[in-house]
Amino acid sequence: MIEIKGIYAASVSILNDDMSLNIEKTSNHCEKIIKDGCHGVIIFGSTGQAQLISLAEKIQMVTYLSKNKKKDNFIIGCGLNSLLDTINLMKISINLGFKKFLVMPPAYYKYGDKEVINYYTKLIHSVPESKIILYNFEKLCGYKFSIECVKELVKSFPKNIVGVKDSSYNLYQDLKIKNFSILPGSELKLLSGLKIGCSGIITATCNVTAKLSRKVYDDFFNNKPQTVNDKLCEVRKTFDQFDLISGLHSFLKAKNNDFANVLPTLSLLDQADEKILFNNLKELEFSEDTNAAA
Repeated sequence: MIEIKGIYAASVSILNDDMSLNIEKTSNHCEKIIKDGCHGVIIFGSTGQAQLISLAEKIQMVTYLSKNKKKDNFIIGCGLNSLLDTINLMKISINLGFKKFLVMPPAYYKYGDKEVINYYTKLIHSVPESKIILYNFEKLCGYKFSIECVKELVKSFPKNIVGVKDSSYNLYQDLKIKNFSILPGSELKLLSGLKIGCSGIITATCNVTAKLSRKVYDDFFNNKPQTVNDKLCEVRKTFDQFDLISGLHSFLKAKNNDFANVLPTLSLLDQADEKILFNNLKELEFSEDTNAAA
């Protein structure tokens, strides 16, 4: 079983004015946040507006990324509502050299552990080369993984189910599986998670907190004093006051108008909320350029 460790950003997606995906600029942004300190990037996670972007554009993006020098640092988000679309995107990605995937169960319909095990069973039987990180986020898909369900999936598919992104936070403290990656979905859980054996984080706000997050991670493993974790947590709490996609795009837009577009029914922050966001970040002496430590 492979382990996925480190600081991972769930990348935002950059859109053209006609709402199509700007593949080159999105790729460039991913390279930037890796340069800023992320060990890797999730393409088409929830932060990347994955459920709102067409399958055709996703295939074009994966094809483009297959030629990227940072190819091995990318994990492809494939949690589509259609099982066949998910299988199709995974097979195409594997043919292009990607094997690691973040997969959330389908949204909208109600189901339980039995149905989830059946879903991933069909997925893995169709794409046996895949290495899957389960995406646990009840807020988005309506289902919350149980510890028993995760253990059953790992027992049945030890070569395929390699980790979990825990954004519902009911797993990361108590789930114990050898050589299995547990990655909470917030910087607030980074240091506390590392202390109990978690592998790192996968978060939306690492689009802008990569340097801070990487310093906390590196200082932990180098047995150095933690000098920026408090600031990192306060920055995350500031963004948590708002929808993360809205907040991140509004923040990034201030420096680069490429981030101005989001797909309906999403939106940027209104003027009042944007003012609160920027005032709070200013008080923390945090900006995109100086997000290491003030």
